[in-house]
Amino acid sequence: MSIYGYHIPTNVLVALLIIFSVLVTCTIAFGILNKVKKSKLSTELLTRVISWWWIAGGVAVIVAAPKVFGTVIIAYISFVALREMFSIGIFRSSDRTAMFFAYFAIPVQFYLAYNNYYTQFLYFIPLYMFIGVPFILVLTGQTEKIGRSMSVIPTILIQTVYLLSHLVLFYNIEIEGYESGPGGLLIFLLMITAFNDVFQFTWGKLFGRHKILPKVSPNKTVEGFLGGVISSAGLGYFMYFLTPLEPWQSLVTGVILSIMGFIGDAIVSAIKRDLGIKDTGNIVPGHGGALDRLDSILITTPIFYHLLIAYLSF
Repeated sequence: MSIYGYHIPTNVLVALLIIFSVLVTCTIAFGILNKVKKSKLSTELLTRVISWWWIAGGVAVIVAAPKVFGTVIIAYISFVALREMFSIGIFRSSDRTAMFFAYFAIPVQFYLAYNNYYTQFLYFIPLYMFIGVPFILVLTGQTEKIGRSMSVIPTILIQTVYLLSHLVLFYNIEIEGYESGPGGLLIFLLMITAFNDVFQFTWGKLFGRHKILPKVSPNKTVEGFLGGVISSAGLGYFMYFLTPLEPWQSLVTGVILSIMGFIGDAIVSAIKRDLGIKDTGNIVPGHGGALDRLDSILITTPIFYHLLIAYLSF
């Protein structure tokens, strides 16, 4: 199918149709439930599914529109996440100049990703920003607790900008004979990551008995984690048609992304526990802040990209 001259692969359209069909079904079901027997749970479910419409809309643009639109949206999400981290963190007044400077990493990093300047993409933030930010902090002349700021600000840049910008690199992957294109890869990644959270939550609620990280995330259990890994492996296997991978490779990828998603969620949970907050923000009703939604995808994105390159190089 083509829209204004831009071709959208059939597999991508089918996947999007499935996603929005599920959303329509859930919206109707939760809406009826909320009217027939309104409760705190039914209201929360309806709020969450409405929020997922916004998220799914963004995903649809990212995977189906020309890459310039997807790049702008991802860059904006990165900006929101960076701003969110700066707003909840503990910083000195003298850190503001370095924090302002950090925002300029976003257009540069995404420009490099968009144009597939891969080598420069890889070292811009880990090298130049890791040198530039500390030097700006030095220029302020305020040395008290400067080591903490030198560590925290560049790390936040890695987390919210560098890792997420790998999403744009998928637009530049061209594989002979592979029809689904970047949209297929992005849907595969986003669906595995999103449903892994759902799987781990559901299995944990049903069978969870043993805490896996009691001091970091008390609600997560060994049973939920294992159920999520197995379910994500199955989902990866059945969604192999969206990728250039063999079914067994998609299954293995589902396992790896599930584990990496758990790690990403645990990292952000630890940060929130350290700061004594439940959510990083309230930008997504019923879902918290941007970082609450990005916690897993921040880790799964670069892992999937480099794993895919490794598969294709054999």
